[in-house]
Amino acid sequence: MLGNFSFGDYFKKEAIQWSWELSTKEFQLAPERLWISVYEDDDEAFEIWHKEVGVPVDHIKRMGADDNFWMSGATGPCGPCSEIYYDFHPERGTADMDLGDDTRFIEFYNLVFMEYNKKDDGTLEPLKQKNIDTGLGLERMARILQKVPNNYETDLIYPIIEKASALANISYPLADEQTKLKLKVVGDHLRAIVYLISDGVLPSNIGRGYVVRRLIRRVVRAGRSLGIKGERRDDLEGAVLPIIAEKVIELSTHIDPDVKIKAPRILEELKKEELNFVQTLERGESLLEKMLVDASSNAEKSGTVPCLSGKDAFLLYDTFGFPVELTTEIAEEQGVTVDMNGFDIEMENQRRLSRAAHNVVKLAVEDGTNLMNNINKTEFVGYDTLSTQAVVESLMVNGSPVIQVSEGNDIEVLLNKTPFYAESGGQIGDHGFLYVTGGEKQQTAVVEIKDVQKSLGDLFIHKGTIKEGVLEVGREVEAAVDAKLRQRAKVHHTATHLLQAALKKLISQEISQAGSLVAFDRLRFDFNYGHALTDAQLEDIEQLINGWIEASTSLKTKVMPLNDAKEAGAIAMFGEKYGEQVRVVEVPGVSMELCGGTHVSNTSEIRVFKIISEQGIASGVRRIEAVAGEAFIEYINVMESQMKNLCSMPKVKAEEVTTRVEKLLEELRMSRTEVANLRTKAAEYKALMISNKAFEVGTSQKIRVLVESLDDVDADSLKAAAENLIDTLQDPAAVILGSCPDEGKVSLVAAFTPAVVDLGIQAGKFIGPIAKLCGGGGGGRPNFAQAGGRKPENLPSALEKAREDIISILSQKTS
Repeated sequence: MLGNFSFGDYFKKEAIQWSWELSTKEFQLAPERLWISVYEDDDEAFEIWHKEVGVPVDHIKRMGADDNFWMSGATGPCGPCSEIYYDFHPERGTADMDLGDDTRFIEFYNLVFMEYNKKDDGTLEPLKQKNIDTGLGLERMARILQKVPNNYETDLIYPIIEKASALANISYPLADEQTKLKLKVVGDHLRAIVYLISDGVLPSNIGRGYVVRRLIRRVVRAGRSLGIKGERRDDLEGAVLPIIAEKVIELSTHIDPDVKIKAPRILEELKKEELNFVQTLERGESLLEKMLVDASSNAEKSGTVPCLSGKDAFLLYDTFGFPVELTTEIAEEQGVTVDMNGFDIEMENQRRLSRAAHNVVKLAVEDGTNLMNNINKTEFVGYDTLSTQAVVESLMVNGSPVIQVSEGNDIEVLLNKTPFYAESGGQIGDHGFLYVTGGEKQQTAVVEIKDVQKSLGDLFIHKGTIKEGVLEVGREVEAAVDAKLRQRAKVHHTATHLLQAALKKLISQEISQAGSLVAFDRLRFDFNYGHALTDAQLEDIEQLINGWIEASTSLKTKVMPLNDAKEAGAIAMFGEKYGEQVRVVEVPGVSMELCGGTHVSNTSEIRVFKIISEQGIASGVRRIEAVAGEAFIEYINVMESQMKNLCSMPKVKAEEVTTRVEKLLEELRMSRTEVANLRTKAAEYKALMISNKAFEVGTSQKIRVLVESLDDVDADSLKAAAENLIDTLQDPAAVILGSCPDEGKVSLVAAFTPAVVDLGIQAGKFIGPIAKLCGGGGGGRPNFAQAGGRKPENLPSALEKAREDIISILSQKTS
């Protein structure tokens, strides 16, 4: 999307004139082929288009709010919009013309005139600053200029489609519409995926990573349905996406050089994700096959038409990513219908849950618009001082403005200026106090500040509790930051920059930040990387960072234009929004980042850096937690205290702890093995004692059957007892045992000899329904299966049911 913004600068007239100039002069689109839409009540825009620009009245269409009124959410900034459409078939004339006819028109330019604020009651009030937001579709303009039938056949995407077509042995121009659609999915989605991974968004199950994962899965499904086969390349292990992605990377060379630089990582991520998902798909196919067999079997018993339930179809779709159309196609091949109404109900239930869980975003706190109109942005002076005199601009209790608040209440305070850093960029907000003084500088009120947040852009909301006195709007206060806690935050924030620099230097230049936390007691750094770091790598990182700390390097901070900062090599956080002017924090010779946080003046202030953990938190995302400065001293003190306690228990020296613990663990292992052996022997003895309770079933063939409870025998011992009984009773025999090894726990086992299995009776299928009676489930092989449950009180009735069922089945099979 191409576009431009204006915040309180130019407005409708300029935006409209410039969009027309760009379209007709720069892109040289014929004016007679352009149509304009405006909001139905926006006479101003209509007049500008007609009288200022010269668009004929019959080429300007008024449209309703659904089409031409933009809103940011339930509340907040909004306004009318105007769009430019290109007419592919002017020969059809102007009678009964519909701009929504996509066989004739394409909207390629959108101008949003943000001039109102929508309040909670639905009313609109004019914004103090009127703003412009425009968008022009790159692919749509390419389609128009290249005179192709759709966006996908432009030179931005079509080469990717051609590559996929070649792999599938398909001629795109001769393909049917369904096949073309699948090829378009491959081309469009894979292009987006490559750029997202290049920018550091890796497949995962959360946030934007989940978007990438869903896109990849859709491409894999489309490719498999097209019959695309990977070239026999050993390095890809049958993966197809990396082969097609090579074309995307080739096309990006002159647009975004970083894509080619990061190509190895992109291709590796695609290969890994595709191969993992293919396994998931294959499991789904296996499960579908079982579901279809069960559906056919149930229909045969009931004399109905075989039908796969909507719940089962949705399970395949939601859990395994299995397309419902593929489920339907495979089911129809086996003569089974799919309950699509049931599927739609399950889908709607999920959407309802999703909507219920999704918070409605409000762009203001209560009367936020009035606050923004009546209160200037908070002046932040915290880079230069930790205390200042300020004036209380507003007070809020539970989000509602008040004039005065007394002792004991939690409040939110807005000041005209503040030394308090508001939470942003991963760094938590400052703590401290607001002091109100009376005559002879005696304190008349004290407010403890425990958090500071930004709202509505640059308003700092100080959240705290009135410890003494009364606070009023308009009063002057002394705002004082807790200096010790600020220093801890500064130490950890600069250490975070050093950590990122060390990771890039020692591990990979492609590492990028995926999140961070800068707190008083620790720092946390999330980064995109596909492998766990070794202990040796972590030691090297610590050593490098502590070397930088020891070098006592003075930091440099300066404000400069965003483009200048990027050209200088400053690292920007992916997904962050930056203004035209940015603050750059540099540790000369080590790192340079765009950052609005607070930092030490010299690396020596950090004193020491220590990694305390490294772990994976999502697919392709690692997390390092560390401490520095005063937090390191606290960490060491805690570790020392724990070590003293550990040494005191076995009464050994610190250097002897490891050997002593290893010995204790070995003794424990041996003891557990001994206990397990004793339990097994006890279970086998119990089994021997009950073996005489076996009875015979069948007429043409006598089968020995034993169904009993072994009280509190654990699952492993129950298994050993069943195996012992099968050997004792000999073939043919069937043994079903149950026990309650722990509170709220049931164990079940079924063991059948070969002769019983040959009758068509499978232990795994038999034990499952019995386990359900005990609130559980399970399964296994035809000759042996285990199961569990959570309702011990149901075990006697479940075993009685097992007795009845096995007698009935064996009697039928041997009659």
